[in-house]
Formats: sequence, C-alpha cells, structure tokens
Amino acid sequence: MGGVSFGSIVIIAVVALLIFGPKKLPELGKAMGSTLREFKNATKGLVDDDDDKTKEKNKVEHK
Repeated sequence: MGGVSFGSIVIIAVVALLIFGPKKLPELGKAMGSTLREFKNATKGLVDDDDDKTKEKNKVEHK
C-alpha cells in the first residue's frame, strides 16, 4: 500500500473517530470520495487535452 502499514491505518482511524465522532465519519468519507472522484475526472480531462494537442501538432509537422 505504499509504505503505510495496517497498524498506521488503524491508528489514523481511531484518531479520526475520536476527533470527529461516529456520526460525522460517514459524511466525511462520502465528501472525501466525491472530492477525489472530481479531482480524478478533472486531471483526466487535462491529460486528454494534452494528448489532443500533441496529436494535432504531430499531424501538422508530418504534412
């Protein structure tokens, strides 16, 4: 998982539970998930735009 052990995840979860409480955690998880999804879609759009510009540039150079 990239340097994060299971023990670290458990400690982070316990601290989050103590700070935010059990009622807020599902809301925070949902908000974080939608934020990550939105970020992923936005960055995918940027990469797709760069690919399109590169393809157009290559077409012009080959003519």
